[in-house]
Amino acid sequence: MRIIGGTFKGVKIFEAFDKNTRPLKDLVKESILNILEHSKDSRIKLNNSLVLDLFAGTGSFGLECISRGSKKVYFVENYDQSIEILEKNIKKLKSEKKTRIFNEDVFNFFKNQKLKDEKMDLIFLDPPYKEENLKVILESITKLKLLKESGLIVLHRHKKAKDEIGNNFTIQRSVRYGISKIIFLKII
Repeated sequence: MRIIGGTFKGVKIFEAFDKNTRPLKDLVKESILNILEHSKDSRIKLNNSLVLDLFAGTGSFGLECISRGSKKVYFVENYDQSIEILEKNIKKLKSEKKTRIFNEDVFNFFKNQKLKDEKMDLIFLDPPYKEENLKVILESITKLKLLKESGLIVLHRHKKAKDEIGNNFTIQRSVRYGISKIIFLKII
């Protein structure tokens, strides 16, 4: 696994080698970032952006955002082995001042409302494929007003997943890559 663009382009980062973590493939990550940076209907500029990386794993997506100029990335992860690798990756890229890790379950993260005054430009949501409570997470994002009006949620799911997103969102774009589908959501 490597950083594919920006300041740290080409730098290899540590990855998980257990079955409890599903790494984000470089091709999928690159496709997401190309859509964000080059699409006419996406107004997300990663430079100086605030990013929330939910189910962060070892942090490859959030670290890619840091490499491309994000001001701050908040990682939410509760699997100890992933957090250990995430911390090593942050240290390797000397990005401690631009990152913050919340070592907790995503659902508890929302209950404890950790980012009271922060509004995100981008929320990356990459839950385990078997996770079925996405509507609860999306409703929490809306209720807590975590996303800027111009912000986007990027959802990474299995291509066969039939997730309910609720009435507060519109699908701006949906793209399939292999067994993955990427859904770009906007709050209505």
